[in-house]
Amino acid sequence: MTTTHERSVPKPVFTDAEAGAKVFPDSELRRFNYFTPQKRKQSHYEDVTVEVQPDPRHYLTQGWLYAFADGRGGYPLEWTVLKAWGSDRPIPERSPGSGGKGYDWPALGWHEFRDPNEEWELTLYRYNANVVRQLNQNVDAARQAKAFDQWNRNWRNFVAQHVGAWMHVDHGLGLYLFANANRRAPTNMHNNAISVNSMHRIRAAQDLALYNLTLSEEMEDFDGAAHLTTWNEDPAWQGVREVTEQLTAIDDWCEAIFAANVVFEPLVGELFRSNLVQQAAPANGDFVTPTLIGAEEFDYSERDLRYTRVMFDLLVNDREFADHNRGLLQQWLTRWVPRCLSAARTMQPLWSQPDAKPPRFEDGLDRAKSRFSGILSDLGLQAPKELGQ
Repeated sequence: MTTTHERSVPKPVFTDAEAGAKVFPDSELRRFNYFTPQKRKQSHYEDVTVEVQPDPRHYLTQGWLYAFADGRGGYPLEWTVLKAWGSDRPIPERSPGSGGKGYDWPALGWHEFRDPNEEWELTLYRYNANVVRQLNQNVDAARQAKAFDQWNRNWRNFVAQHVGAWMHVDHGLGLYLFANANRRAPTNMHNNAISVNSMHRIRAAQDLALYNLTLSEEMEDFDGAAHLTTWNEDPAWQGVREVTEQLTAIDDWCEAIFAANVVFEPLVGELFRSNLVQQAAPANGDFVTPTLIGAEEFDYSERDLRYTRVMFDLLVNDREFADHNRGLLQQWLTRWVPRCLSAARTMQPLWSQPDAKPPRFEDGLDRAKSRFSGILSDLGLQAPKELGQ
C-alpha cells in the first residue's frame, strides 16, 4: 500500500495591509471622486480619462514613476511656452535622500481642460469603424454601378494627381505633428483629444490610399503613382509641401496644434477640400470622391476644431496667464498666416484643370479667410494684417 504524504506548502497570511484591503465609505463605488465633474453629474468619459496617469504636480508626492534619459520625468510643462494657472512654479529639486518631495500647490490650470467631443478609446474605434464602413459601401456601390466610367479623362488625371497628393498632407500631419504633440501634452485629457485628431488624419490618408488602389483596378488609364510625382515636383503643390514639412518640425506642442488646426486647416485644408474638390467633383460626374473628402471635412470642422477651440479658449482666458498666452498666439499668427496664405495662392492653377470648373479661386479664398477670421474672433485674437492682402 502506497502512502501519500502531504507536501508542506506555505499558507497565505492576510494582514489587511495589501492593496485594496482597506474598507472606507466610498470603497464600493464604481465612480471616482478625485476630480470635479464639468457638469452636475460626472460622465463616463471623465471616469476613464481624467488623470488616469496621476500628475505628481497635482496629487502625488513621490514624483513621476519614470523619466527620460536626460533625467526629465513624466510630462515637462516646458514643452510649451504657454502657461496655465498653477504652472509657473519651479520644478522641485530631487536628490538622493530628498524623499521625492512633490509640489506644495496644485497644477490645476492644465487639468481644467475637457474634450467637448468626450473622446476615449471606445468612441475612437466606433467612430472610425462607422466612417470606414460607410466609405467602403459607397465605393462598392459605385463599382457595381460602373460610376467611374462617367469620369472624363481630365477628371481622372485630377483625382490621380491632386486628390491623391492630399494623402501626403494627412499622413505627415497625422503621424509627425499630432502624434508627437499627443506625447508632449501634459494631461490625459489633452492626450486623448490630440491622439484622436492624429488617428483622424492617418485614417483619412489611408482612405485616399485605398481609394487610389481601387481606381487603379477599375480604370485602365488611371495612374496610381501620379500623386508621388505631383507631391514631389508639381509647382502648384510645393508651397503646401513646404508648409506641411515646416509644421511637422515644430517643437512646441501647443504651437503645433494651433498652427495646424487654427491656421493651416481653414486657409489651406478647407480651401482645397471644400472649395475645390467638393465643388468640382459632381459637375465632372464624380459622386464618390466627395464622400471621402467630406468625411475628412467632418472630422476637422465638427470634431478636431471643436476641441481646439475649447483648449485655447481656456488658455487665452487663463486667470493668471491670459495676456502672456494671447501675446504668444498673436506671434504664432504672424509666423504662420503668411506661410499658409502663400501656400494657398500657389495652389491657384488647380482651379483651372477640371473640365467643369469650380467657383473662382478668389471666391474660395475669401470664404476661407472669412472662416479663419471667425475662428480667431471666437478666441479673442486679432487677425494679422497679411490676411487683408
